[in-house]
Amino acid sequence: MTTQQIILEEMTPGHLEGAVELSRQVKWPHRREDWELAHSISRGIVALEEERVVATIMMTPYGDKAAAINMVIVDAAMRGRGLGRKMMEEALAKAGERTCCLTATQEGLPLYEKLGFVTTGEIVQHQGEALAVSAPARVSWAESGDLARLEVLDREAFGHDRSALMKRLFERAKFAVIRDEGDTQAFSAIRPFGRGLVIGPVVARNGAEAKALIDFLLAHHQGKFVRVDTDVSTDLAEWLTGRGLAHVGGGITMRRSMATHKESKPAHHRTYALVSQALG
Repeated sequence: MTTQQIILEEMTPGHLEGAVELSRQVKWPHRREDWELAHSISRGIVALEEERVVATIMMTPYGDKAAAINMVIVDAAMRGRGLGRKMMEEALAKAGERTCCLTATQEGLPLYEKLGFVTTGEIVQHQGEALAVSAPARVSWAESGDLARLEVLDREAFGHDRSALMKRLFERAKFAVIRDEGDTQAFSAIRPFGRGLVIGPVVARNGAEAKALIDFLLAHHQGKFVRVDTDVSTDLAEWLTGRGLAHVGGGITMRRSMATHKESKPAHHRTYALVSQALG
């Protein structure tokens, strides 16, 4: 079987069941609802062999200057035939001049480097049953009118517009916030994902605020299975382990810039403590 006999199509809701089955093959925990979230804000591509989904990829635009490449899976029987590269080329074509980011496995690293991606950091994944902790008094639940402010904080942390993602998360997740004199200055979110719950994004001014936000969410979900993905630079691994969340893996963050525009930078006064485990 060759890649010439495989058809590439725009992903539609009708392909999602096949995508779920493909993710189960590679032992991803994603439910159909997790795929639906990613698909709702992305441009997806599927590879079909006799109508069976054998590869997936999504390009999630963040405004007109940035994008995330995610949900990259190739059926085990189809690997080594150039299909992964073809899927990446199609997704990058949809991204156009946007700066693209992704999280790579060691296996995918050589391909991404050939396509112009460079390593920018490392993500470590923690998960497990949340131990009992106290809810910090300085943290409270977000209110219905907080979305606009949360979008601003998220944009400051990332340096580009993720408002479409934030709107979807606000519909599905519970947000916790830290306020100073009534003005929201930091936030975190928790929502159903995979085997249980996932925390992210967490946007805070310092590590103490990030820990307070996470503790608040863990305190309200004691005994639940929780996943948190952190940038290794935050140095939260030991602290998260003490909360019952064991280190179970991770990935390499990468970036590819083709744009000629001047990219915006995250605000220096704010630490983006955790990656957003919003898609996969």
